[in-house]
Amino acid sequence: MSKKQPIVVNVELSVLKWLIESSGWTREEIAKRLKTSSQNIGKIESGEKKLSFRQLEELSIIFKRPVASFLLSKPLTEKPKPKDYRMLLDKTNKFDKKTILVMRHARRLQELSKELSKNIEYETKSKLEKAKLADNPETVALRFREKFNLTEEKQRKFKTSYELFNYLRDILEEMNIFLFQFSMPVEDARGFVFVDESPNVVVVNTKDNIEARIFSLMHEFAHILLGESVIDLPDATYTYKDKVEKWCNEFSSTFLLPKNLAKSAFDTNKENLTRKETLKYLSNKYKVSKAMLILNMLKLKYIEKNDYDTILARFKKEEIKPKKEGEKVTGGGIPSEVRCLSEVGNNFVSLVANNYDKEYITYNDALNYLSIKSRNFDKVLSKAKK
Repeated sequence: MSKKQPIVVNVELSVLKWLIESSGWTREEIAKRLKTSSQNIGKIESGEKKLSFRQLEELSIIFKRPVASFLLSKPLTEKPKPKDYRMLLDKTNKFDKKTILVMRHARRLQELSKELSKNIEYETKSKLEKAKLADNPETVALRFREKFNLTEEKQRKFKTSYELFNYLRDILEEMNIFLFQFSMPVEDARGFVFVDESPNVVVVNTKDNIEARIFSLMHEFAHILLGESVIDLPDATYTYKDKVEKWCNEFSSTFLLPKNLAKSAFDTNKENLTRKETLKYLSNKYKVSKAMLILNMLKLKYIEKNDYDTILARFKKEEIKPKKEGEKVTGGGIPSEVRCLSEVGNNFVSLVANNYDKEYITYNDALNYLSIKSRNFDKVLSKAKK
């Protein structure tokens, strides 16, 4: 018997180029996944060879695109990526494929949020006064700290950093700002914001520990105040030359640990200020990273630069590979309903639930939008705040 010939598919070259470039996959990675050579992938890109239907299906899976997207007559026009403030050498506007998928997913959630809000006549414009780069970031931060009603007593009374994070998230959602949490390579991106559409969207990286995530959250919130869509690597201890990143860092630092609060804490613990036990105590008390505490000690002249470098090196590695919220030491994954609410937040879940109740969307739509299975639907709704 003769060998069965594969079914080939005619794909418009401009469409194929768009799908490959927007995927973040390299030619070598694609070749390995399709079990062929880089040379063959090059020939497919140039039109010298055609994709088989099996190869097209595999690309559809790895690019997270429907098969129909390969059959378009021309590339789709997609919203621009956020401005790259990561300051990575030779990587400007070049992102890891996982980061690209998170950006695309966040865009889809933003579009869904707008559509679902319109169905139930829910306002999507941000209830937020904007700021300018000429404004003093410390003054703006203190004003918003008061607006968020984040007193020293309240900050101390949160039992965990997760409680502070969720408190800030609730306030942002009241301002019609959606906060999503997804995993990305932490060296590629720690957060990004979309402000070119309503509702505004903030995304933070779950690979960061929670204190670093809180700092990224308020850093990205500062970008919303300045009215710019960006992707970056917020770091409390980094000295930024760029005026925008510097402004956002100073805003976040002051918001989370104002100077008067820091001085009071440092004076009270002056004798053992840089000891591991003291740093752990202050970090737990104010829900900020040890690295941020050490930086404030340097800025407020409680330690010298040499001491700062030595102490900081001990704690920087704690900023990555966190234990996830709700995860037990003995193992086991996070329940789907907890993961769902952690990723997309109460506002988005409530939007989906209200649209389903009013029959604007189907049950399958609701499951798809929340990325859950039917057995978890009621659990997610029961955990969401009405």
